[in-house]
Amino acid sequence: MWFAEVQHQLGRDKAWGILTEAYGRSYDIQLKRLSKSLGFEAHNGLPKPLLDLPKEALVALKESVAINWLANDGVWFQAVEFSRGMFDAKRCNDSCWSRFSPFEAWSIQRFLQLPENPGLEGLKTALQFRLYATINRQSIEEETSTSFVFRMNECRVQVARKQKGLEDYPCKSAGMVEYPSFAESIDSRIKTTCIGCPPDEHPSEWYCAWRFTLA
Repeated sequence: MWFAEVQHQLGRDKAWGILTEAYGRSYDIQLKRLSKSLGFEAHNGLPKPLLDLPKEALVALKESVAINWLANDGVWFQAVEFSRGMFDAKRCNDSCWSRFSPFEAWSIQRFLQLPENPGLEGLKTALQFRLYATINRQSIEEETSTSFVFRMNECRVQVARKQKGLEDYPCKSAGMVEYPSFAESIDSRIKTTCIGCPPDEHPSEWYCAWRFTLA
């Protein structure tokens, strides 16, 4: 709520800077208090019990967090759909992506310490760190020196619908918000073109495909 209001009052660019400062201070305060209350040691800004976990457990934890994120998205969608109908649910969903995609891009760029406007290579790297990358199967195909194609080969949501005998969920309106806003947040020079996304017809090898071009 604070970020949304700061963005409304001061603009997105200033809001990112303030978020960076607030995030760091808030994280330190919360980690110190939780470590004291729960009795765990912190090391380099992380709970030591997490650092002591084997790699397999950390991978499983990462997947659980990503699945919980997707499940929570579905819970919100259905809560609106069941009370207000599909139109309002999709409208809210698409608007949420316009806010979440830039935030996810900011988080990844900060984590990877990517420079401002890191180009197509920076975007390729960032796409591998999205929450979706943990629970879906995706691929990248080099196209030209100034473009590449990203494909979502296996989508957890669409696969679940297929197993139930349902048609693809028509997610193109959300994708037209999600992918351009993510790419432009990583590098403002990158333009996004939809190759295909449900309800578009698509081959069995992928559910949606996007072309990213460095203008």
